[in-house]
Amino acid sequence: MLLSYHYKTKIEAGLDEAGRGCYAGPVFAAAVILPKDFFHPLLNDSKQLTEKERDTLRPVIEKESICFSVASVDNDEIDRINILQASIKAMHIALDNLKKAPNYLLVDGNRFKCYREIKHRCVVKGDGIYASIAAASVLAKTYRDEFMSSLHNEYIHYGWKTNKGYGTPEHREAIDKWGLCKYHRKSFNIYKFDFNEEISLENQ
Repeated sequence: MLLSYHYKTKIEAGLDEAGRGCYAGPVFAAAVILPKDFFHPLLNDSKQLTEKERDTLRPVIEKESICFSVASVDNDEIDRINILQASIKAMHIALDNLKKAPNYLLVDGNRFKCYREIKHRCVVKGDGIYASIAAASVLAKTYRDEFMSSLHNEYIHYGWKTNKGYGTPEHREAIDKWGLCKYHRKSFNIYKFDFNEEISLENQ
C-alpha cells in the first residue's frame, strides 16, 4: 500500500517525469499535492498500470488533488542541456505553476536540484512508495502519451500513436528507413546515420 505522506504536518508535493528514455518528443513532469487522506485502489507507479487504468485515474487525481501541474521540455532543449537537466527543469516548471506552494518535495529517482530552498527527498522507485509521486507519474505519463499521439498524423511513419516515441523495433525500423524528424532527440545518437540531417516527411 502506498504511503500517504512523509511528513504529516508538511505540504508535500510529489514529483515525477515521463519520457526520459524516449527517442523523440518532450520530457514531461508533474507535481501533485494530495490530501493526506487521499486513497484510490488503482493508484500505483504508472508503469505498473494499464493505459485504461491510467486514464481512469487521471481525472480523479485532477479533481481530488489540492493542486497539480504538468510541464514539458522539448527535444531541442533536451539536446542542448541533456535529458537529466531537462527532466529536472520540467519538474521545476511544474512547481512554478502550482497554485499552492509546497514546503516539502518528494522526488522520484536519485537526482534533483534544489528548488527555491525547499527541502526535498529523492526516493528511488518512489512512484511505488508514495501516493503523491505515483499520482505525478500518472499525470506525466498520460499527458505525454496524449501529446505524442497528437503528433502521429504529422509523422505517421514512426508509429508514435502506439510507441509514444520509445525505441521499439517498429520505431527503430522507421528511423532506419526515413531518418530523423524535427521531434527526434539528436543528442541520443540513436543510429549510425547523420543525425544533423532532418528528413521532412510532410510530402512523402
